[in-house]
Amino acid sequence: MKNVRKLTEGAILLAVFAVLLSITIYIPIVGSIMIFVLPLPFIMFSAKTSLKNVATFFLASIFISFIIASLMGLSLMLIYGTTGVVIGFLLKKEKSRTTVLIASSLTVMAGFVISYAISVAFFKIDIIHELTTVLNESVKISQNILEGMGNEDQIKLLKEQNASMLKMIVTLAPSILIVASILSAFLTQWVCFPIAKRFGVNVQPWGSFRNLSLPRSLLWYYLIAMVLNILIHPEEGTFLATILVNLKYTVEMFLLLQGFSFIFYIFHQKSVLKGVRVLVVVVAFMIPVFHYIIMLLGIIDIGLDFRKRIEKKE
Repeated sequence: MKNVRKLTEGAILLAVFAVLLSITIYIPIVGSIMIFVLPLPFIMFSAKTSLKNVATFFLASIFISFIIASLMGLSLMLIYGTTGVVIGFLLKKEKSRTTVLIASSLTVMAGFVISYAISVAFFKIDIIHELTTVLNESVKISQNILEGMGNEDQIKLLKEQNASMLKMIVTLAPSILIVASILSAFLTQWVCFPIAKRFGVNVQPWGSFRNLSLPRSLLWYYLIAMVLNILIHPEEGTFLATILVNLKYTVEMFLLLQGFSFIFYIFHQKSVLKGVRVLVVVVAFMIPVFHYIIMLLGIIDIGLDFRKRIEKKE
């Protein structure tokens, strides 16, 4: 009886996945949102059953995905299906939301990298190259308009800005991949978990953002990147330069999060209105100097553990 119930549940969830995948691929506007719901059937099934049943469910999903949308459907299923299985397995083990986020982010990242490598190696489709081509075309159109107006200075400035922007995109591709993977994993949890909870999946609650405390090792990574960049000063475009730039930008992103967390902690202690917190975030991204001030607060908070000092004073 139990096996029959699992088979029935698996068949229903496979049907749900088939519908979600079809909507994602064939209705573009809705699909851009539905893509974050794709892992839901895998989360619900793998959180409640054995790995043997999950493997069968996964293989059946591969077959269905290929029928619905050939290689594109298969690619989406492998990225978001695997992510769903990882999330469901960790929920079954009652792991924290932070652990689930980290593991699912790494899974999405691996999926993106493998998909990119396959598209370049077998289908000769390079997304980064296509993006730079589109940007170059748009700049050429702008150049033609300016040439018609006879504005040589503007044309020269535009060419310099375009070259700089393209170099930045190529150099920061790994950092962009990391941010995209974390954001995708977070949105997946944000969309799927409330639904999964309604169907009996045990989901650990998030801790408050104001209590976020990142490891001190981040400061060492940041220091190493800064010191190596100053001492060695690798040539732009080299492998070492790319690693250092991406390490710096990635760590800065986490330090910024820590800075916001520290500010929110202070605001909570002082009972500051929530609207002020939103205003601080908006201003920080609009005015670069505030961006770096908040990042500095994040460094101070991690290094000196200001929160414990504030608690002791109180």
